[in-house]
Amino acid sequence: MNKYDIIVLGSGPGGYVTAIRASQLGFKTAVIEKESLGGVCLNWGCIPTKALLKSAQVFDYLKHAEDYGLTLKDADKDFTKVIDRSRGVADAMSKGVQFLMKKNKIDVINGFGKLKPGKKVEVDGKEYSADHIIIATGARSRELPSLKQDGKKVIGYREAMSLKTQPKKMIIVGSGAIGVEFGHFYNAMGTDVTIVEFLPNVVPLEDEDISKQFERSIKKAGIKVMINSSVESVDTSGKVLKAKVKTPKGEEILEADIVLSAVGIKSNIENIGLEDVGIVVDKDKILVNEWYQTNIPGYYAIGDVIPGPALAHVASAEGITCVEKIKGIHVEAIDYGNIPGCTYATPEIASVGMTEKQAKEAGYELKIGKFPFSASGKAKAAGTPDGFIKVIFDAKYGEWLGCHMIGAGVTDMIAEAVLGRKLETTGHEVLKTIHPHPTMSEAVMEAVADAYGEVIHL
Repeated sequence: MNKYDIIVLGSGPGGYVTAIRASQLGFKTAVIEKESLGGVCLNWGCIPTKALLKSAQVFDYLKHAEDYGLTLKDADKDFTKVIDRSRGVADAMSKGVQFLMKKNKIDVINGFGKLKPGKKVEVDGKEYSADHIIIATGARSRELPSLKQDGKKVIGYREAMSLKTQPKKMIIVGSGAIGVEFGHFYNAMGTDVTIVEFLPNVVPLEDEDISKQFERSIKKAGIKVMINSSVESVDTSGKVLKAKVKTPKGEEILEADIVLSAVGIKSNIENIGLEDVGIVVDKDKILVNEWYQTNIPGYYAIGDVIPGPALAHVASAEGITCVEKIKGIHVEAIDYGNIPGCTYATPEIASVGMTEKQAKEAGYELKIGKFPFSASGKAKAAGTPDGFIKVIFDAKYGEWLGCHMIGAGVTDMIAEAVLGRKLETTGHEVLKTIHPHPTMSEAVMEAVADAYGEVIHL
């Protein structure tokens, strides 16, 4: 009863998707999970944060009802109910994964799994064996030495989505996706938010034009931004905490109720038996080949525990690729240059491929086009004219090198660019693909037209 074809350690969007695909391929499969099915993404990450952000969006609409010709008096929020709704959405999604496990006849083993030599895993003193063991244990909030989390005044993303009371003032350290999404939520709810970013630009992985537009937008919304700055220490001894911030102009002391540390993630690779098995780790990541095999035969790793983008959709794709390769199906290795990235603040950000700077450094001669949503009829009618779409093409062959979007709903639009790049679509082909009017998506076509000197609506 304890022998399987495949055991997956961890049930996040990497683990549970891997298990389902393995089962579909005819493998006898088990998943080991120490907390709730769905992992961080479903329970404490992607899904519940989107529920919080939806509440923030609706509240913002209510506050600006007059902009749409509507009269609404005394619009207010119940912070506790907003948090409860988010938790309810997460719980429902986790139950959905439970259903999928049963439907696909996957055994769920509850407990902390520890890898053993000989393709075995021990869970609470009981051993299970498999021909193939896939590590998908994910990651958690990373702690800085100067910013130790106590879970009360200095917190990570997990506590940020389940606070009992709304803080009056909050400092957020780091302006990646996690930092700016929470920054938007708490600002929309009425918290005084300051974002501290060590690098010269907020959302620093994005194209510079996107970063600058985003900074303008969040400042306009009332979020304070400190770039080229770092939190050196936090004094939590008083009723109000005091953060010492190093800035280009010198040190500043900021007061707040809570500091949210959003400076990245730490892989969950401690105490899972990697050393016992002899699996090689470098810089907090398990080393694998293009098919996710570790250096020890029969052991694999996917998702946030290996090098590469720590994104839910990447972990899912890696898991599917891994088990299909085990099955002997002809599969292509994942193209990590064509991974979409999304940030769900307001305005949303979505991007794929090279930034302008990266494309120039790679030696390409470029055709660049931009189309602002202020010139989009749909965006103006919806009251969301902020932002733009930027496209980058190789001037010589027309290859679509990158696409960068900022504005309302762009996270739902980026797939066009991902698919286009996958199919090696040229700028001319996008330009001659009829897009529906009026939509936000036609801005993609208009941006391409701008790159080729054929834009109509600018």
